[in-house]
Amino acid sequence: MARDSWAYREVAVHSVPDGRSGRLRICPMPGQAFAPSMRVQCAQALRNPEQFPAGTRFLLNAKLTDRLGGEPFLYAWHGDPVQVLSAAQARKFLAAFRRGRI
Repeated sequence: MARDSWAYREVAVHSVPDGRSGRLRICPMPGQAFAPSMRVQCAQALRNPEQFPAGTRFLLNAKLTDRLGGEPFLYAWHGDPVQVLSAAQARKFLAAFRRGRI
């Protein structure tokens, strides 16, 4: 079955340490349509602290979904390309997102 490419949109996310486990987790960056506390399911490589330290920003193609009526989360297919964002690139993306919402 083919993926619905229209359901995916660009989302800026970043890695943050999880308070309970201490491992990295991926969360949407503030200033978008998604809550910063929302769970993101993506490639495990993005949560590898040796490759990407805490605070690394990424641009993913993700879609909002829920599995069997559970809590909504963002899903990014593990085979899609991922772009690492600098602080300036992340600010520019979020500024363009805010302008596009009006």
